[in-house]
Amino acid sequence: MSENSKELGRKLGLGAVIALGVGTTVGSGIFSSLSEVANAAGSSLFLVLAFILGGLLQIPANFCYAELASAFPEDGGQYVYFREAGSRPMAFLCGWISFWATDPPSISIMALAIVNHLAYFLPIHGLALRFIAVAFVLLFMCIHLRSVEAGGAFQTFITALKILPFALIIGIGLFNLNGGLLLSSERLAGTTATGIAALVAGIASTTWSYDGMGAACYMSGEIKDPHRNMPLGLILTAIVVLVLYGGLTFVASGILTVDELAASDAPIALLASKLPGIGHFAGTAVAIMAIIVVIGSLSSCIMYQPRIEYAMAKDNLFFQSFAKVHPKFETPYFSIIVQCAVAIVLIFATSLSDLLGYFTMVALFKNVATFCTIFVLRKKEHYKPTYKMPGGYIMPIIASFMTLTLIWGELTYAPVPAILCAVIAIGTGLPAFYFWDRRNRKDNAGTAS
Repeated sequence: MSENSKELGRKLGLGAVIALGVGTTVGSGIFSSLSEVANAAGSSLFLVLAFILGGLLQIPANFCYAELASAFPEDGGQYVYFREAGSRPMAFLCGWISFWATDPPSISIMALAIVNHLAYFLPIHGLALRFIAVAFVLLFMCIHLRSVEAGGAFQTFITALKILPFALIIGIGLFNLNGGLLLSSERLAGTTATGIAALVAGIASTTWSYDGMGAACYMSGEIKDPHRNMPLGLILTAIVVLVLYGGLTFVASGILTVDELAASDAPIALLASKLPGIGHFAGTAVAIMAIIVVIGSLSSCIMYQPRIEYAMAKDNLFFQSFAKVHPKFETPYFSIIVQCAVAIVLIFATSLSDLLGYFTMVALFKNVATFCTIFVLRKKEHYKPTYKMPGGYIMPIIASFMTLTLIWGELTYAPVPAILCAVIAIGTGLPAFYFWDRRNRKDNAGTAS
């Protein structure tokens, strides 16, 4: 059997679905988002409400992914959903943007983040720091190349490990709450937004913290009993992340004032420093915690992201080598290697990596369009999901609205680069699509004759 004809097997269970979602979502962002949301919400009470309501409003996105994954349990995620909705150009653009602009940069940024936290313990800087970041990419590349079961087991282990420090902070914090501070409505000095406006601003600021919960959809073709495990895993992922973030902000509101949270560049380190048993070595504890957390996210991204190019190549809409499956390891080894290779180049070209970050807005539009495929697919005869989300079309509407708030934020922050990136993505992606599509038509015509 050739490498291109070999299929990926279903070797991952429910635990891997949850580990991928939680591992991707709970990343380095939570170490700064507490202060960002505190600034937007303006009070401890609204900080907690913002994270809880923000998490609840993100659950509809997972309901959408649960239904789509149960209908099309194959690798590729959003690419597959666009293809089945009848939009092959949009499906191609989805993978094109992922490969060239969003996925490899995320790997390089996380690898550098790990080493920056390691620098707390070791005197590393400059070129040495970048070579160590490369070593981390190569390490997890090898793990996920050699075995999807071993990769899934490691992802489950590291995700459980990254939850433990948060659980420890929440557990100790619950016994040391200051009743006078807990869920305080005292306003942050200098804030102008009040009432509903402040709460809405806080909710919008939490949206990034919940991004990534649908990661397992890219590996639906490798999940055992996907009609059960994908919907259940995606919903449990949302619950785990919501409980984790809700508990963390509740404890923070009862130990720190909103002014302290808003002013801190490292709110979790500040929170840990106030806890008995941790306070004296809070900096060390949080640095170790951050390394574990980002390792989990890096491992998750290297594991699932290459699956979209693998799926495209199987449909002859990307370089054929990306469809290769290793005859012994049974993993899409070429796709994994190339994506990691691009990420390594970006580790040594951080200015380019920062520039590619502006493609975030294009990726967000892709998410909105994914939720909208529900409206198209439900009218098609071949669409037969084994799980149907509650609330009819309300869920995709809420999911789209929440993502549109992020798009608005991107346009407000950097309108010109964001729009320019959208033009570049479409201007390069559509010609590439029509090149591959025309070639496929010629090949099919030649075969038929």
